[in-house]
Amino acid sequence: MIRGRRRRSAGTFGLALLAGCATSPPPAAEPVVVAPQPAVQAKVERIPVTPVPVPPVVIVQSPPPETPVIVPPVNEEEQQALALLADLQRYAVETADELKRELVAVNQALTRTRSDAARIRLAMLLTLPAAGPPDDARALALLDSVAGKGGGTSPLRQIAAILYAQIAERARSVREEQKKTAAAQEKLDGLRAIERSLLLERSRNAGGGGGGGGGGGTGR
Repeated sequence: MIRGRRRRSAGTFGLALLAGCATSPPPAAEPVVVAPQPAVQAKVERIPVTPVPVPPVVIVQSPPPETPVIVPPVNEEEQQALALLADLQRYAVETADELKRELVAVNQALTRTRSDAARIRLAMLLTLPAAGPPDDARALALLDSVAGKGGGTSPLRQIAAILYAQIAERARSVREEQKKTAAAQEKLDGLRAIERSLLLERSRNAGGGGGGGGGGGTGR
């Protein structure tokens, strides 16, 4: 009896246990707590930075456009005129020997080139007493051959015309002075002739008076 009761009790307990297992939920899993680990700080390596110099700002301005330089053509006659004026100024301060050498050289140059500048130089030298006996007539002829040319006005012709006018005026003044001198000399010669005539007349009168007195004395 007792064994049978025990068996029934055990069976009942087993059924109850099975039923409990079938109806009761499984126990919840306990949360796993993970201990926080210390944060690892990354080590930043500093790279040395070399400062780069900043070049100065240069403002380049484009130059203005170049203006073309217009070179006038060389006028040979103007160059000759300038050289001629320089020679004429030099003649005024040269000695007599230097002027005589200049006269010879210019005569030779005129023979070779027959240039207007040589004609003007020679004309100027012919009017200077220190270079030799003045020859205004030849000087005027040389200047007239330059100033009287046609074809417009040029520096050399202008110089020749100015010198021609000066020399012609001087020659006119010299001729007038010569005329005055000749007239004065003529008057002086006339006075001297009158004086000689008076002296001769007086001498004759004196001689005739002496002869008459001598004859009267003889008659006495």
